Amino acid sequence: MKTALVLGAGGFIGSHMVKRLRDDGYWVRGVDLKAPEFSETKANEFVYGDLRDVEFVRRVIQYKGEQGNFYNSVPYRYILPFDEIYQFAADMGGAGFVFTGENDADIMHNSVSINLNVLEEVRKLNETFDGEENGTECVRPILNQPTKIFYSGSACMYPEHNQLDPNNPDCREESAYPADPDSEYGWEKLFSERLYLAYNRNYNIPVRIARYHNIFGPEGTWQGGREKAPAAICRKVAYCDGIFGIIDVWGDGEQTRSFLYIDECIEATRRLMDSDFIGPVNIGSEEMVTINKLVDTAAKVAGKTIEKKHIDGPLGVRGRNSNNNLIREKLGWDYSQTLEEGIRKTYEWINLQVCKEKISPIPGVDVSSYGYSALVPEKPTGTPYKHLEVI
Repeated sequence: MKTALVLGAGGFIGSHMVKRLRDDGYWVRGVDLKAPEFSETKANEFVYGDLRDVEFVRRVIQYKGEQGNFYNSVPYRYILPFDEIYQFAADMGGAGFVFTGENDADIMHNSVSINLNVLEEVRKLNETFDGEENGTECVRPILNQPTKIFYSGSACMYPEHNQLDPNNPDCREESAYPADPDSEYGWEKLFSERLYLAYNRNYNIPVRIARYHNIFGPEGTWQGGREKAPAAICRKVAYCDGIFGIIDVWGDGEQTRSFLYIDECIEATRRLMDSDFIGPVNIGSEEMVTINKLVDTAAKVAGKTIEKKHIDGPLGVRGRNSNNNLIREKLGWDYSQTLEEGIRKTYEWINLQVCKEKISPIPGVDVSSYGYSALVPEKPTGTPYKHLEVI
């Protein structure tokens, strides 16, 4: 049986990947600061912990097989690396978190720390161990196949100057340089991508790198300021009582994006991991729409007439769309679901969450805020970080 370690398994994409890997017959350990919020984890073993902690990372990347699980101590000679690691853990969110400028230091520090810890500890574990344990010589044989690591990058690393025209953004993989991301989040993603490639060159660690383009779907963050545009818009539309309503839209709504449904993201990621292609490669949809069109699509599936109230807010680049030429060439993959199909499934799920909370409000939560846009404020100095995941 193949083994997999999913980092960020309590988050949106990570929890969906755990389900897919279990369906594919893997033994899976999930790791996060929190369990999945909306359904029980399907991981064989779920470990709570902070991946910024080097000692925790050293322990969590060790597979002990039949000799025990994470919480048991076994002789080092019985410890093996996982066959595959899926690295989704990061400090991130939607525009209300990434583009305020108030969270830049945390975004860079937390995410880079995680990636450095994971790569360095995997490097050590993949190398031959030769030493003494309790006075007995303990040699771990050289591995036939070192751990393969998937890194979830982001389209946010593409240069801002290539995304000024909302009708013709350039997001080909080779357009990444000269580098000029529009946010510190994008710069961190670019640095970490290069970090994985460097460990591949210098230490022969097999890596696979994807640049995700706005992944969405059920069981993702849908309120609180870290949610992505599809979830935020579906929430606002769902909160409108009756068949008429008005919702906030940041900017003029003519900024463009493409959005990929979660099931298609998981399929493309698994194909990448099963291939010999390192990447980086775009994983996204080429169905580019304006944010105004995204609102219209959510209103259509909801059966409502929605008026847009354009307000000031963080916007990001003017245009962004996945270019899938490379992934079609290397993996034979392309997206198959339309945006409307994905929004229909997502809206149905978010509408259910809104209805539940209207009926049984969570103490301390102002449900009326679900009809408005939200920013994630800067944390007070000294506040511990409690949420590390890729959404």
